[in-house]
Amino acid sequence: MKPTMRTPGDDDDKKKREQAGRQARYSIVLLLMSFLFVWLFQELILAPWLDHNTEITYSDFTKKLADHQIADVTVGDRRIEGMMKARQQDGSTQSIPFNVTYIDQSDPKLLEELQSAGVSYRFQRPPNPLGGVLLSYGLPFVLMLGFYSLMYKRAGGSAGGLGGIFGVSKSKAMEVKPEDIKVTYKDVGGADEAIADLQEIIQFLKEPEKFATLGGHIPKGVLLVGPPGTGKTLLAKATAGEANVAFFETSGSEFVEMFVGVGAARVRDLFEQARKSAPAIVFIDEIDAIGQTRGGLNWGGNDEREQTLNQLLAEVDGFKTDATTPVIIMAATNRPEVLDPALMRPGRFDRQIAIGNPDLVGRVQILKIHSKNLKLTSDFDINEAARVTAGFSGADLANAMNEAALLAARRSATGIALSDFENAIEKVIAGSEKKSRVMNEQERRTVAYHESGHALIAALEPHAEPVAKISIVPHSRGALGYTMQKPTEDRYLLTTEELEDRIAVMLGGRAAEIVEFGCISTGASDDIARASDLARRMITEFGMSDKLGSVRYAGQQMQYLGHSIEDNSQLSPETRESIDREVQRLITEQYQRAQNTLKQHHGALDALAKQLLEHETVDGNAIRDVLKSEAEAVVGR
Repeated sequence: MKPTMRTPGDDDDKKKREQAGRQARYSIVLLLMSFLFVWLFQELILAPWLDHNTEITYSDFTKKLADHQIADVTVGDRRIEGMMKARQQDGSTQSIPFNVTYIDQSDPKLLEELQSAGVSYRFQRPPNPLGGVLLSYGLPFVLMLGFYSLMYKRAGGSAGGLGGIFGVSKSKAMEVKPEDIKVTYKDVGGADEAIADLQEIIQFLKEPEKFATLGGHIPKGVLLVGPPGTGKTLLAKATAGEANVAFFETSGSEFVEMFVGVGAARVRDLFEQARKSAPAIVFIDEIDAIGQTRGGLNWGGNDEREQTLNQLLAEVDGFKTDATTPVIIMAATNRPEVLDPALMRPGRFDRQIAIGNPDLVGRVQILKIHSKNLKLTSDFDINEAARVTAGFSGADLANAMNEAALLAARRSATGIALSDFENAIEKVIAGSEKKSRVMNEQERRTVAYHESGHALIAALEPHAEPVAKISIVPHSRGALGYTMQKPTEDRYLLTTEELEDRIAVMLGGRAAEIVEFGCISTGASDDIARASDLARRMITEFGMSDKLGSVRYAGQQMQYLGHSIEDNSQLSPETRESIDREVQRLITEQYQRAQNTLKQHHGALDALAKQLLEHETVDGNAIRDVLKSEAEAVVGR
């Protein structure tokens, strides 16, 4: 049997048939909605507006006619309208409009009865049938058509709106011409590995003939994966700037509308625009809005979203990145685990580039970029600023540098000092100071001993990070005080002892309360939550339990109704109970260790809490001073 060959013409015919089918469906829906709207317009609006008179029966009409209560009438082919006399309670007479349903020739003696009663009567000219049809059917149809035209125009239809009704929808992607792109790789810091992976993309866009002569196929889709704020969008635009090509930027959510088929039409239009502007880069931000896994636990699926995803997959498959139309599709997401496998298979978005939070060198680069137009003091140390911001993303660093500039301007300084930057970090993490919040003396003492407990455990445990600042000033994000630790270097691997020390530091505040006051307060709720979460991860993810062994017990994260849930269905009740006991054991051991440490250094705890009550904020040198004084006092005895 001869194999069937597919040609581009077959694909075009298929698209035309699909478009014709969509047009037919839209036409049927429009027709049904038209009839429904016309009926509702006649029954609810037109009929009440016309029938504003009092409706009486024909028998009542003849009786009132015989009693000389009818003043004048107008006889039509299906109704009689007129004025009748009604006697009021005060004896006066009032004329009231009325109408009677009447079929012509139903009462041959009507004219004689009207004449004998002395009623003035007239005959109504038969209505123009064309005018009735226009009023009853034309007006509501025009109103409904205008409504649909407006809605489809807002959904991305053509200028008049009618194009959207018949399946034509324009993409909302914003095209940036090559000469308008001012961003290059020199404006991107902390992403050297990602930039190296994108070099071949730039070479293909600049010299597509070079790859065409060798017969190689460049990847069609590039997926940028990383946490929020790491610069995925900036990197994509910088790639277009380096290659000097057009840049189409859109978001996955812009394809999804309430009308089924609009998103798929926008996908087709986007790729058509990209072909016309080649060479170009098409960038889809937050692609998980349309690329989530179909089926599974993602119930309540959106048929429009799935049709949009299917159209995107079809366009990527039919997209030819040859020497004549070099176009690269780039997308970004911070949730790669929810993407559909069909989107990630070879030939589509098979090239994945991870962009994480920058390391120390990357943070130095980013801070230099964001401080390029700022006035820094001569003693501002960029390396020190980068060292105290471990774990910050590029967006966090930009925000901290901007906050530092605002703080310096607020105090009328001529330049931004490193202290401004450290205060900005404090503001980003804990919020603004709320000195107006008044605490009674007992609460201040509790907070002072609580924060002193954190700081002393961090200073005394061998694997804890050193303390940079302690404060008992309330902040806007709910913290009544805080202890800021300053990491000396970036860490990528942590041992069991280091994680246990971190838990001990978190529980040091509550341990200080029980050591000093013999009771506990509600101030340690956040500490307990973070310590419990870390202990559970040590047991279920990192295998740091002698009893349970090096086995992963953490459930798989799954999406359900827009929320992330953990699937622990494979764990037996006995295993879950063992995990809970291990977590409780680990927390209890570190809590007891923190108490024992603070009991041994109770003098340093009192001295540090006294300084906090007096000054409200102290730096890390205060801890070293109180520990040194305590050691000298012990030696002096």
